[in-house]
Amino acid sequence: MNTIYNTIFINGQAFNCYIDMSLKDLLHYLEFELNSIIVEHNNSIIHSTEFDKTFFKSQDTVEIITIVGGG
Repeated sequence: MNTIYNTIFINGQAFNCYIDMSLKDLLHYLEFELNSIIVEHNNSIIHSTEFDKTFFKSQDTVEIITIVGGG
């Protein structure tokens, strides 16, 4: 069985992900806390309700920003 990958760029770094991996799957794989991040996919901010509906094409870009609270 041949596994098909897409090469995407996460915060500027190349990353190979499964072709059927959603943004939500990717974020879980990378162990991000979904309630404390902002995600941009191909220059568009993605709302957390759309994470499981967002899929990748080769060469897509993803920027992940972690929100840190404090005072």
